[in-house]
Amino acid sequence: MSLDIKEAGAARWDCVSLGEVMLRLDPGWTRIRAARSFDVWEGGGEYNVARALASCFGLRTAAVTALVENEVGRLVQGLMQAGGVDTRHVHWTPYDGFGGNGRVGLNFTEKGYGIRPARSVYDRGHTAIAEMRPGDIDWAQLFHEEGVRWFHTGGIYAALAPQSIDVLLEALQVAKASGALVSYDLNYRRGLWAAQGGQERAIEVNRALAPYVDVMLGNEEDFTAALGFEVKGTDPDLAELDPTNFKRMIGEVVGAFPNVQVVGTTLRHATTANRNDWGAIAYAQGAFHQATTREGLEIYDRVGGGDGFASGLIYALLAGKPMPTAVEYGAAHGALTMTTPGDTSMVSLDEVEAAIDARTVRVVR
Repeated sequence: MSLDIKEAGAARWDCVSLGEVMLRLDPGWTRIRAARSFDVWEGGGEYNVARALASCFGLRTAAVTALVENEVGRLVQGLMQAGGVDTRHVHWTPYDGFGGNGRVGLNFTEKGYGIRPARSVYDRGHTAIAEMRPGDIDWAQLFHEEGVRWFHTGGIYAALAPQSIDVLLEALQVAKASGALVSYDLNYRRGLWAAQGGQERAIEVNRALAPYVDVMLGNEEDFTAALGFEVKGTDPDLAELDPTNFKRMIGEVVGAFPNVQVVGTTLRHATTANRNDWGAIAYAQGAFHQATTREGLEIYDRVGGGDGFASGLIYALLAGKPMPTAVEYGAAHGALTMTTPGDTSMVSLDEVEAAIDARTVRVVR
């Protein structure tokens, strides 16, 4: 298929993301409750995509977010820059000395092992980006003067604060007027939406944003809880997804939102915390394309796999590759992202393409 994407020479940026960037504190192989030291990474559902497109795929990316003007905010900025992401469109919030008018969010995540799943503990209330308002970002400068080929955002940012939808609508309207392609990862987070009116409000907000979206991403829970479409026959524990039932639901989504040109999701079945079957499926122009499943994939850190899929898919589409190839790039990069610590990709393009070439190989359980 061929999406209407700007040529690289017509825009300063290949991809720009909008969303929160937190510090992830990683206790390694121990538990959060028993840790005495942590490795520090940066990460965020929307940001991870821009970072992977820069660090793995060599594209020109920038992140729109908000940080506090103090040493912690500058630490996050330095991590972003080290990942190849431009920070000129960061909105800086003055530091008041104790964090009352904004702070950097924290994400404590421990790896699962065997029958014990991974666990995350968030400390992200009243962060700088949750205080961001319409008018804080010069969208016309970004989209019209500099130029953006692809704009990526999602439901995590939408759930941060009541005014987040106003910022999103402001950004999406300018992005569409400029000719940028828009992707949106539903990324439903029950805890975040609980403070904003729950699932009913999540569906209301995401349905208001969906008419601006060209590429919709999410898993079965996302499409049900965040967009109001039921995937019939879903495993109650969300451990396994029947692609046939997912295809039926996608037909309903594109019927309700005919502007959506591509819909993609990962296909996961968790045997243990460290061993999953992993694949992906994407819809485009009335056809479905499924990546080859990697059975018994060994997982080091499952966090970030979905973002890895999104960035691999976006890279391939920006490069003009056909959808069957693009979904393989997404699945391979997502799988590789889960073999390293942290939310963000530590993968090379050579590794992604080697994994695609070897995709028929099966792991013996």
